[in-house]
Amino acid sequence: MGATAHRTPASGHEAGEPRVALLLSTYNGERYLSEQLASFATQTYANWRVYWRDDGSTDRTTDVMADFNAGPGAARVVVCSEGRRLGATGSFLWLLRTALQQPEAYFAFADQDDLWLPEKLAHGVTALRVLPDGQPALYFCARALADADLVRVGQVLAPNRPPGFPAALTQNLAPGCCMLLNRAAAELIAASDVPEGTWHDWWSYLVVSASGGTVIAGDTPDILYRQHGLNLIGEPRGFWHRTAGAARRGAGPFMTLFWRQVATLQAGSVPITDRARGQLAIIANSHDSGLLARLKALCLPGFVRQTRAETLLFRLWFLLG
Repeated sequence: MGATAHRTPASGHEAGEPRVALLLSTYNGERYLSEQLASFATQTYANWRVYWRDDGSTDRTTDVMADFNAGPGAARVVVCSEGRRLGATGSFLWLLRTALQQPEAYFAFADQDDLWLPEKLAHGVTALRVLPDGQPALYFCARALADADLVRVGQVLAPNRPPGFPAALTQNLAPGCCMLLNRAAAELIAASDVPEGTWHDWWSYLVVSASGGTVIAGDTPDILYRQHGLNLIGEPRGFWHRTAGAARRGAGPFMTLFWRQVATLQAGSVPITDRARGQLAIIANSHDSGLLARLKALCLPGFVRQTRAETLLFRLWFLLG
């Protein structure tokens, strides 16, 4: 994807550029938040606005945001107030629904502890704006892994297999911090029922892919994905670490969420394609059936994870759980 020339970000609307809503949910993030906010200001795509909600911080997070909004970021932050503690998924989806009340064109989830490289928004908007109006679409950039001091320690390679459904049931390829949604995708996600225990990014990927939307994997690392001791999820370095981590966590939590997501997609709040509905029916019918029904489900095209070893582990869990 071609580079965009650097320019100084403007403080307001840039003529002809649709606006991006940056959805920032914070919780005790004072240690790294200033660097993330500063990286917003370096974006070469200038027409953005932050929708910010704090989820009950007890440190100086709200002071950091106040300082940002009193400086060059003034008038670029919409303070969203909702008193209850919602957790990460609830908070991000609340922000998404709030931002949809305005004529924003694109929506980007923003974690409090990463650092965005200057072309992050530009690459995402370039990829999405060529698609037809009304076609749900999700773009996610590649990511460089960094330690707590933002020293690069690795990179997440491009997917071995293209993103899509039903593979999205087995594995989330699109971290929220890397994601950009167009308005059609955001409206589908915001209107959907959300299964208990899911993550906002995985659910967004599932909704867009099951509804026949477009999922685009970018090949440029446009974010320093900071790994530190307080990561909500984090990312294991390399295939074997990822596989070992999944094995340690065990089948129970994964398969519980798997079946919840299948049931919620079947329930009808998401307008999924006929093909996806048929695939879901085969998968769901195997839940309380015997080995042959589960083997039939596993034969569905694309019902795999990114690597053979990960797929074998998933198949074992599916057959047993």
